[in-house]
Amino acid sequence: MPLHKFPVGLWKRLRLREGICSRLPQHYLRSLEEVRTPTPVHYRPHGVKFKINPKNGQRERVEDVPIPIYYPPESQLGLWGGEGWISGYRYVNNDKLSKRVKKVWKPQLFQRELYSEILDRKFTVTVTRRTLDLIDEAYGFDFYILKTPKEDLCSKFGMDLKRGMLLRLARQDPQLHPEDPKKRATIYDKYKEFVIPEAEAEWVGLTLDEAVEKQRLLEEKSDSSSPWVPPVGPDSSVQGLRGGAD
Repeated sequence: MPLHKFPVGLWKRLRLREGICSRLPQHYLRSLEEVRTPTPVHYRPHGVKFKINPKNGQRERVEDVPIPIYYPPESQLGLWGGEGWISGYRYVNNDKLSKRVKKVWKPQLFQRELYSEILDRKFTVTVTRRTLDLIDEAYGFDFYILKTPKEDLCSKFGMDLKRGMLLRLARQDPQLHPEDPKKRATIYDKYKEFVIPEAEAEWVGLTLDEAVEKQRLLEEKSDSSSPWVPPVGPDSSVQGLRGGAD
């Protein structure tokens, strides 16, 4: 498909309609198309379309304009709770008549050890204060990972954790507390609302490149396991006998 004939914004969507991308599972393709607006982190939305100006009493239209946020590569290795770097300007000596200089505001980061009930494992993770507050609001680390959509997690590490948790829930893995079946059953029952089919859980959190590679390996495995089919043609049987005679 000649992409130069289409706007650049459509290239990614058009790529999904041809080649190996078109053979990806439908539930994965839907997850790529379902893009939601992230929860506001660095600004407070007005929540209304109009407000009364206190100076003149006039009704004025207001808009929620998201602040541009830059997520550095290291943010994908931790859980920053949607926080990132904000670029802007500041006045020298806090004097608005003075010269403005560029500044980048960065979140304060901490190293914390977090425990997952489902995976029965501790992780040393780089987090922010907001992440710790969100974990408390969700009543636990596992609930925070499973409840939070990818746009708010904004972390490859977080999505990989979610995929691992969903796979263990889907498989009802007996390796979780093998010495205590009652405790294992209690944990699986606690998170039963998040259970999805294993075939879907395997694709959660994969990037498009990872999904394409996974699909390629699945197709190679399927082709190698399929039985050999002899060629069909007017001389196929004769050629087969000749080959045996040689």
